[in-house]
Amino acid sequence: MVDTTDRSQFLRLAAVFEGGLVVVALALGLVFRIDPFADFRVELSAVLLGLAAALPPFLLLVAIDRFRFSALERIKRIVLELLGPALVACRWYELVFVAALAGVGEELVFRGVLQRLFERWFDFHGAGPLAGLFGSNVIFGLLHLLTPTYALLAAGMGIYFGLLLDASHPPNLIAPILAHGLYDYLAFLLLRRAARTERTLSPSPPTTVQPAPSEPATGG
Repeated sequence: MVDTTDRSQFLRLAAVFEGGLVVVALALGLVFRIDPFADFRVELSAVLLGLAAALPPFLLLVAIDRFRFSALERIKRIVLELLGPALVACRWYELVFVAALAGVGEELVFRGVLQRLFERWFDFHGAGPLAGLFGSNVIFGLLHLLTPTYALLAAGMGIYFGLLLDASHPPNLIAPILAHGLYDYLAFLLLRRAARTERTLSPSPPTTVQPAPSEPATGG
């Protein structure tokens, strides 16, 4: 098992997994004849939309973190145990790298291919594009099944990113990619701060004082 407390191993794992999703998107695109980059265009309006769209879910995350709901605290505890030491060890630009890979890889698979595939399939059966949006993000949520609550939150985020894709006219994948990547980076910073705070507040292990050797008794 990869030790994510090791910074270099964490970065390699992220590069292999998130970068590998680009290959998955291309392979799925070949199978289903969908170009994952068909809606990818660098346009100023989509860039600004994507950057601005990262803020509402992040502010919601900050608000939720302050209310300390038990189910969400459990998620935070699991994530901190898994990633906290690695996030503390990483430099800021390394976290940018991981977040950017996640934004590109996951959005190409789920929005660039699967959302279009499900929309096409459901539209063919008369269910409409919204059914495709929800259907593709059921998979997105299930693949984030850290806990049931986390899977539901991930599915909701996927729907948000999917709606963001179609918010541009014509649809532009750069918006959800930027929103996803920037949100992940800000969430990493929040988790890293929490991990550092816990490390600071953790009590140091008690120091064991060795008893001084007894002196030999002297005769009087």
